[in-house]
Amino acid sequence: MIDVVGLRALRSVAALGSLVRAADQLGFTASAVSQQIKRLERQLGVPVLSPAGRGVVLTPAGQALVDRAPEVFQALERCADAAQSVADGAPRGVIRVVAFSTAVRGLLAPALPRLSSNCPDLRPRITEQDPEEALHSVDAGTADLALVHDADGLPTALPPSLVQRHVHTDVGDVVMHRTHPLARCDAPLAETDLASHSWVTSPPGTVCHQWFRRLFAQAPEEPDVRHLIDDFATQLSLVSSGEVIALVPRLARPPLGAELVARPLRRQPKREVHAAWRRSADTSPAIRALLAELGFPESEERR
Repeated sequence: MIDVVGLRALRSVAALGSLVRAADQLGFTASAVSQQIKRLERQLGVPVLSPAGRGVVLTPAGQALVDRAPEVFQALERCADAAQSVADGAPRGVIRVVAFSTAVRGLLAPALPRLSSNCPDLRPRITEQDPEEALHSVDAGTADLALVHDADGLPTALPPSLVQRHVHTDVGDVVMHRTHPLARCDAPLAETDLASHSWVTSPPGTVCHQWFRRLFAQAPEEPDVRHLIDDFATQLSLVSSGEVIALVPRLARPPLGAELVARPLRRQPKREVHAAWRRSADTSPAIRALLAELGFPESEERR
C-alpha cells in the first residue's frame, strides 16, 4: 500500500521545486518531508528523487507517480464526500480556506457569523495567501477552498484539477478628507480631476498600484505620490490628515467614519474575485455551505 502522506509530500516537492519549500507548504520540517519520501521509496522499491546540485529532481519513476497522484487524491476525496452524504450531507468538521487579505476582511469575515449559526458543526480555518500560492494549496490538498483575484485584469491560471466560480467584483474608489475639494464633487471623478492632488498609494507590484498607474497613464506629468503604504488602514490614517488622497478597493475599506468620504471614478478600476476548489470535492457539503454564505446557493449552476 502506498503511503498517502509520502505521496502528497512528493507531489509538493515536484510542484515547488525543493524539500524546504514543500515542508513550509505542508507544515512539516524538511527532515520530516525527506523521511516521508524515503518511506515511500521503501514501499515502492524504487527511488523517486535524485540529487541535483543543492536540490533534488524527480526520477522517471517519481514523475510517473506524481502524474498519477491526482487520481489517488480525487478518489480519496470522493470517499470522504460519500461518507458525509450518508450523514444527510450535513456540513461538519474543518474547512480550510486560503484567501488574499482583503477577501478575508471584506468577504469571509462578514460570512462567518452566518456560517456559524447555520452550520454549527463546521469549523472554518482561514490562512492568508496570495492567489498563486492559494491555488497551489488547494491543488495539493492542504486547503479546501481558495478565494483569488485576477492579476491586473488577467485571470489567474487554474490547474485542470480545480473548478472556480465568480463570487465578487471589487472596485476602487478615491478616499479623501471631507474638507478636501474633491469631496464636493457629486459626479464620478475623471482622471483630469485627480492630477493636481497628492497621494498615498500601494507599493509597486500590487494590483492597487497598477490601478493607480493606469489612472495617470495618459497624464502629461507624474502624479505627486507622497507615501507608499501597503496597509489600507494606514493609508486612511494618512488621508485623515487632509494632505493626501488614496485609491482604495471597497473590499479593503474599513468604515470611514465622519472625517473621510469616498468618491467613485468615472472609469472604475476593478478586479474579479473567484472561489476555487478541487473538482473531486464538488459535492462537498462544507464547500457548498461556505459558498452559500458568500451569496451563492447550491442550486446555482457552477462554471
